[in-house]
Amino acid sequence: MEGSSRSTDALGELYVGCAVWAYADWVGGFYSRGTKSAEMLDEYTKRLRAVEGNTTFYAVPSAETVERWARVMPEGFRFCPKLPREITHQGALMPELDGTREFLERLEPLTTRLGLVFAQLPDTYGPDMGRDLLEFLAAWPSDRIGLGLELRHRGWFEGQIRSKLTRALATGNITNVILDTTAIFEGPDNPQVHSRNKKPNLPVRDEATSRVCMVRYIGHPTLERNLPHLARWSDRVAGWLREGRDVLFFCHCPIEERSPELARNFQAKLEKLVPEVTPMPWNSMPPPATQLDLF
Repeated sequence: MEGSSRSTDALGELYVGCAVWAYADWVGGFYSRGTKSAEMLDEYTKRLRAVEGNTTFYAVPSAETVERWARVMPEGFRFCPKLPREITHQGALMPELDGTREFLERLEPLTTRLGLVFAQLPDTYGPDMGRDLLEFLAAWPSDRIGLGLELRHRGWFEGQIRSKLTRALATGNITNVILDTTAIFEGPDNPQVHSRNKKPNLPVRDEATSRVCMVRYIGHPTLERNLPHLARWSDRVAGWLREGRDVLFFCHCPIEERSPELARNFQAKLEKLVPEVTPMPWNSMPPPATQLDLF
């Protein structure tokens, strides 16, 4: 299987990021004071190398919006938009194939900046939909656009079904999107109590099924609670990079203000293991101005 045997002398690329770029409470911290909404994508790309496209889950962007994103996102940046919910959350996927193709056509200006397009399927989409899923994966234009698959029905994580799914993903060069929520479920507190979109508690299956790996790490708001998990992931990611795989590593937190610092902490751990990875742009920026600097 590709996930267990890939080997190359070339180091893969590391892309660390968050789930969103337009987050108002980052202004004055992650973003400079006075940063306006229209400036946030540009400011984000000066700090991190990848972002999820949660906005596309809720609405297909206009052609003008996609062209603007393409102008702002620099070469070497990776955008990973979600398939719209009209495609992934209406039941079977195959009836939505035409809509999927139209969505991919809309993304055409971003082709060189796409990390993966990813399908996040709901917990109602279970193994009984296996034939529909395999047909959809077979119809995906994987020679042009990478696909990541995140499954949330617990049945996909068990026994022979998981083994068959892993083989199918590796055969089709489809990325297994790994969701790790361990840190927010292992303690007595509930950091998601005020979250609008709560993440599920699912087994972590960290198979690499394509040349691109994608991890969605959901961190605890208290940084120290994440340190052993980030250390474990830095070891795993370092191995993937040395195999020549590109890695997209996204940090989320129920308190979104703290997500960028999780990303920075993870990059720092990884750089100690693999010093030759591309640095995080954020670390080369001058520190924000203090009140004294203004005089």
